[in-house]
Amino acid sequence: MARPWHIIDRVSTADGVLELRQRGEHDFLITVGGLVLMNSSAHRSEVALGRIACSSLLQKPEPRVLVAGLGMGYTLRAVLDELPESAIVNVAELNPHVVTWCQGPLAHLTGSAVSDPRVCLEIADVADLIKRGAENGRAESYDAIILDLYTGPDSGSHQQNHPLYGSRAIERTRSALATGGVFAVWGENRDEGFIQRLESAGFRVTSERPGRGGLRHVVYLARLPVTH
Repeated sequence: MARPWHIIDRVSTADGVLELRQRGEHDFLITVGGLVLMNSSAHRSEVALGRIACSSLLQKPEPRVLVAGLGMGYTLRAVLDELPESAIVNVAELNPHVVTWCQGPLAHLTGSAVSDPRVCLEIADVADLIKRGAENGRAESYDAIILDLYTGPDSGSHQQNHPLYGSRAIERTRSALATGGVFAVWGENRDEGFIQRLESAGFRVTSERPGRGGLRHVVYLARLPVTH
């Protein structure tokens, strides 16, 4: 008989009640409104997202990376594992409870990734941080912007006005990236419209579904050309 889930913590949000549940030592769920957002036993696409986005940054002297959101910290762990000790990793997370969970009961899952000295946490909307990077130019540009949010791009995303996946947001993201920068995005299903918007903004785009069998989410990798 399967062991029951126990609620460790819960908090009301605009999207419903956010809960952290545990079953055994390493089995965790994050749910909102009763829907599963993350499962600690199924995170291969999150790891692939962080690894693919930062795989070319190890040789950069001081790479700057923006990650959103935090989740259980698996994407952040993968990002840190690819980067040099000189890197700066800004993490945007809307809910401070998620940060507390990653610092506490979830910390052992990722080797306390959230406490790594390279990490700078902000309780903020990532769209605001991207806008700030775009407005401040080269001084605050990113070598990689990584979105691992529980709602990825889909056919319902407004083509122009979606705050992260619309054409205007993509242009802001482009402006916030350094030359040759990477925009990496997690998605539940492949969205051709999102790919077309990225390509129209000048990105070279690839996508993949990591792993074999089971639920295979999408990782988009959009790269700016290197100019000389």
